[in-house]
Amino acid sequence: MADKLHFNLVSPEKELMSADVDQVDIPGTEGWLGVLPNHSPLMTTLAPGMVRIRTGSDEARIFVRGGFAEISPAGLTLLAEEAMKAEDLDAAAIAQKVKDAEEDLADADTDEKKLAAQQSLDRLKELQAAL
Repeated sequence: MADKLHFNLVSPEKELMSADVDQVDIPGTEGWLGVLPNHSPLMTTLAPGMVRIRTGSDEARIFVRGGFAEISPAGLTLLAEEAMKAEDLDAAAIAQKVKDAEEDLADADTDEKKLAAQQSLDRLKELQAAL
């Protein structure tokens, strides 16, 4: 399988994917990185965004929020702080959650509530932007 890349994506909850693939495009904190078989070893941090996994003509997409990527002779491993399959995401529901979070932020009456509301809104907007 020298012409395939072994790919693992793990979040704190579970392993989302373990497969031999052709290419994985990841959102690094310093820009996008395309990883092919026999890539040079590298470690980098992940930015919020959609990971694209290609096998033949098929493409899978998984949203990640932060974490680390390790490229080694054994393949690519992503350790994501949070990860969700794209097909599990509902754009309309996320848009409603963004609206609700904006209202929560406007209604917040303490610094703690404002901070929590802003963090929630920021996470939802990252997810929305990735769609």
